[in-house]
Amino acid sequence: MDRSKYQNPLGTRYAGKEMSAAFSDERRFRLWRRLWITLAQCQKELGLDITDGQIAELERYAEDINYQDAERRERECRHDVMSHVYAYGLQCPSAAGIIHLGATSCYVTDNSELIAMYDGLKIVRKKLLSTIQKLARFAKQHKALPTLGFTHFQPAQLTTVGKRACLWLADLHSDYIAVDLLIQNFALRGAKGTTGTQASFLQLFGGDHQKVRKLDKMIAQRMGFSRTFPVTGQTYPRKTDYAILSVLSQIAQSAYRFSNDIRLLQGLKEIEEPFESAQIGSSAMAYKRNPMRSERISALARFLISLPMNSAVTASTQWFERTLDDSANRRLVNAQAFLTADAILNIYLNVAESLVVYPKVIERRIREELPFMATETILMECVKAGGDRQELHERIRVLSMQAAARVKHEGRENNLIELIKADPAFAAVAKDLDGIMRPEQFTGRASEQVDEYLSEHINPLLAANQADINEEGEVNI
Repeated sequence: MDRSKYQNPLGTRYAGKEMSAAFSDERRFRLWRRLWITLAQCQKELGLDITDGQIAELERYAEDINYQDAERRERECRHDVMSHVYAYGLQCPSAAGIIHLGATSCYVTDNSELIAMYDGLKIVRKKLLSTIQKLARFAKQHKALPTLGFTHFQPAQLTTVGKRACLWLADLHSDYIAVDLLIQNFALRGAKGTTGTQASFLQLFGGDHQKVRKLDKMIAQRMGFSRTFPVTGQTYPRKTDYAILSVLSQIAQSAYRFSNDIRLLQGLKEIEEPFESAQIGSSAMAYKRNPMRSERISALARFLISLPMNSAVTASTQWFERTLDDSANRRLVNAQAFLTADAILNIYLNVAESLVVYPKVIERRIREELPFMATETILMECVKAGGDRQELHERIRVLSMQAAARVKHEGRENNLIELIKADPAFAAVAKDLDGIMRPEQFTGRASEQVDEYLSEHINPLLAANQADINEEGEVNI
């Protein structure tokens, strides 16, 4: 690494090797050559005067790219595609005249960028599945463990740790569906010519429209795709970028929500992300166990969430058949969106597979709040035993205020249940209060909802995609 120059930390620090490779220059330029070879092969099969020897020569140098020749030529002509056409021609003199025949630059740039994003979506899809699997295991393991629910970050009715995990799961599940839909409906630009009219190809094939149409389909099929965009200008529709980045943004939103919840839970000491034996939480406070993984997810997610707006502006400012002010912009934004999504999922995986739960801390917090939440149940039981609801309601309100004052002003434990037991107005239920106060009585159908959600939605998804579930989480330096 050249430490005298800025290096994008997405590549050097955060994203995984597979995603970085998918958007690398090496992959990009090899795809260009593969697209040129595919174009020549299809044109030959459709009747153009291209020889087997020319194609064999192109194949021979498909991955042996003479970068120095291309870079020297680009400094002269200021055109990256034509520089690589020139460099390829130096290696393949007999085929130099048929490289890029009838094509515009976007034949290689747009198609290769689409393939990179398609590959990126498949990587994201695999990591989503693996993350879903790990969260599903966690949800099942803790499906019946009562925990204090929060609304507005204020104590609310009880839920379970597993049910809360299903909220995180549901977010990722919807993201998976969106990613899978993009993959299923993915299209290449194909061979559309300079302004999308295919005029150059129509001329090459002597006005034969069917051969031009077939060329477009053949190229897509040879590159592994069943569809091309039915109409384009010089470029594929830039709204495509926005659609893809919006889905990546949704993944970031899901991860951001999860990471914030873990950060809050770690502050409450109920659940923690993994913390290694030699890990340092703070340079000053040696006792600290900062949630650095979740904080990194939050930081990266914030960046990714901001990127689709850039693509929206690009899609909105295309001039007629194309304008070049999107090129440098998209080279930055699209790759960074995928690398960021990859980095987020790598850390999400790492956290999800090693979450640490502290049931005793959770139990203690429930004990502090449950007496207040149980008052409605206690009230109903007293009414069933013949009491007057209005009188009992007022009495329990007064006792609640006394208990709350003890907690807030004196810093002592909540003694509401003891106060109720000692009050003659509640004598009819005094002996049953310990049973009423069991936390499991207040979690509703949370445990059943976990079982139902996993069995009806998540388990079938995982079973159908078991071959793709093999990812492990990692946190790079």
